[in-house]
Amino acid sequence: MNFYANYFFIYLGKLINNYIFSFKKHPMKAITLILFYCVIFIAKLSAQTAKHDTLLIQKIDSMFKDDQFWRKEYTKVMKKQPSQYDQETIEKKWAEGDSINEVKAKAIINKYGYPGYSLAGEKSDTFFWIIQHCDDDIPFQEKVLRLLKIEITKNNASKRNFAYLTDRVLMNKKQKQIYGTQIYTDPKTHKSSPWKLKYPKQVNALRKKMGIETEEAYLKTFQ
Repeated sequence: MNFYANYFFIYLGKLINNYIFSFKKHPMKAITLILFYCVIFIAKLSAQTAKHDTLLIQKIDSMFKDDQFWRKEYTKVMKKQPSQYDQETIEKKWAEGDSINEVKAKAIINKYGYPGYSLAGEKSDTFFWIIQHCDDDIPFQEKVLRLLKIEITKNNASKRNFAYLTDRVLMNKKQKQIYGTQIYTDPKTHKSSPWKLKYPKQVNALRKKMGIETEEAYLKTFQ
């Protein structure tokens, strides 16, 4: 609901700005008009929310938990933190989990297209991470990228996620990335740096267009 709530307050701000001069001359009329539009807008939001597929949302949530579980255990091992599993078991289960999730993700895509906010709410962004990890099927990732772009034109999906998946596909194809979202960490020095950039001088401007922080700020999160 945060997506819709934020959109509502932005819309409300625009209404108030549009009628600010009417407040001075006809305050009651202006207030009535604003309330009228607010009621209509809330009704539209309620209709969109009602379209959310509860079962799909639950499925995506379950898939994401599976996606993250073994990755978190792997991080524990890499940081010498206690884990119930050895590295070999973690890597095996990690691969198995990703394969199962990929099958489920393909079924979702075939049935719904890319599940945007109107269908899956905030879990639309969660679903993206499942796709991001389907690295063994680049054509599938490219298919999802095209579907994601369609939803973005409807303001029904994240431009940030589009940037991440674009770079992921390019990296998987051994090509230079555009937005600098894919990071390589040297196992010896532990220094993180972006995968090869196509437009290194323009990267921050390109990232800004997609709603992403600067490359420098992004790299600091890997320290």
